[in-house]
Amino acid sequence: MVFVMVKQKAEYICQACGVKTLKWQGQCANCQAWNSMKEYMAHPSSSQRHHWGGQTNTVDILSAIQSEVLLPFSTEMSEFDHVLGGGLVPGAVVLLGGDPGIGKSTLLLQSLVAMSKKRKALYISGEESSQQIALRASRLGLAAGDMRLLIETHLETMLATLQHENPEVVVVDSIQTMWSDRANSVPGSVTQVRECALQLTRVAKACRITIFLVGHVTKEGAIAGPRVLEHIVDTVLYFEGDNHSSFRLVRAIKNRFGAINTLGVFAMTETGLKGVTNPSKLFLSSYNEEVPGSCVLVTQEGTRPLLVEIQALVNAAYGFQPKRLSVGLEQNRLAMLLAILQRHAGIALFDQDVFLNAVGGVKVIEPAADLAVILAIVSSYKNQLLPTKTVVFGEVGLSGEVRAVTRGQERLKEAVKLGFTSAIIPAANAPRSPIKGLKVMSVKYLSDAVTYAIADRSTK
Repeated sequence: MVFVMVKQKAEYICQACGVKTLKWQGQCANCQAWNSMKEYMAHPSSSQRHHWGGQTNTVDILSAIQSEVLLPFSTEMSEFDHVLGGGLVPGAVVLLGGDPGIGKSTLLLQSLVAMSKKRKALYISGEESSQQIALRASRLGLAAGDMRLLIETHLETMLATLQHENPEVVVVDSIQTMWSDRANSVPGSVTQVRECALQLTRVAKACRITIFLVGHVTKEGAIAGPRVLEHIVDTVLYFEGDNHSSFRLVRAIKNRFGAINTLGVFAMTETGLKGVTNPSKLFLSSYNEEVPGSCVLVTQEGTRPLLVEIQALVNAAYGFQPKRLSVGLEQNRLAMLLAILQRHAGIALFDQDVFLNAVGGVKVIEPAADLAVILAIVSSYKNQLLPTKTVVFGEVGLSGEVRAVTRGQERLKEAVKLGFTSAIIPAANAPRSPIKGLKVMSVKYLSDAVTYAIADRSTK
């Protein structure tokens, strides 16, 4: 075999979308992001390193492989287990991202201390000293027990420690502070983040160690570093919430061991983060009486149905360009729904400002919110109340039809639990047998839903 020495070439990776280029660009040609191209030294491909005729490796036959069932174990926090799809799987790598100070380290420290009572746990910090972590544990009232603590940023030293300690669960806080001898760049760069994540993932799979990686979030809300980091790990969790609110949301964006878009709700208290067992009641805590422009949506977050209040305000526009503002809901979808409302329900809002808000800080991303959004807008525009104690869900098509959504029966059952007595839903989601205590109005077209919702109802 003849080896050919090839000099490493510099490549550029977009931190927003992960696309690679050979030259630096001010704006990414793929996602149009500005100043997102970061340099890293590309390793030569196998075809460049040597010619054909090298050593071969063993090829397995899929049908002959004995699959092993890996049972998940608990994080000792039920709400955290729910987001992860039932718990942690041995050998899984979980990436947790969020804004600074939102509670990432607090959540993982609480969980790791609780798990250390049953499993060997190691907390690796590259940002804080051991005294700072001990002070936080004391402030939260945590009995640290046998939890191990390592203050280190050098990856090779960290891997040697993992081999010596052989823990079951590891937290790396954070991946941006780690650096490896194999990458010739500063900590936090694209090259270092990618190299460190790859090596930690290999160790996790080989030794069946469950590893949490803490990632910082950029101003745009994405995890700092290339998007390829999200492809390396098994699970990606985003920490959401308002610093002015005591509630925090953890959403699963990717999960190889469970459902995606699963939402976990936590409350920040003096003793740390506590799971909220009934998030629907939390999001409806300020929903006392019906007012024009208010509609209750039953949305589905992973496997959990949630009730969220959708508020709309329609007001006369005093400028050349009417405003369209949406908080917690898709901005582009709002413009589409207003066009559908005009075409198929005869309600034109081209001279009106429209404002939308999902109460409680939750983000609703599924199309099942279409019907609730439209009815909230119509209610505000007509200054008329929607039916009392009514929940709404359904996707609205461009031709004005109301389409079915997934898990309609579960949504209706959740509404009944919280005391709602009526529902406006797609005809395809109509229950086969009556639900006790719930009057169901099933509609096929948007015009039918609008006519039913505002007929003979005015503000008190």
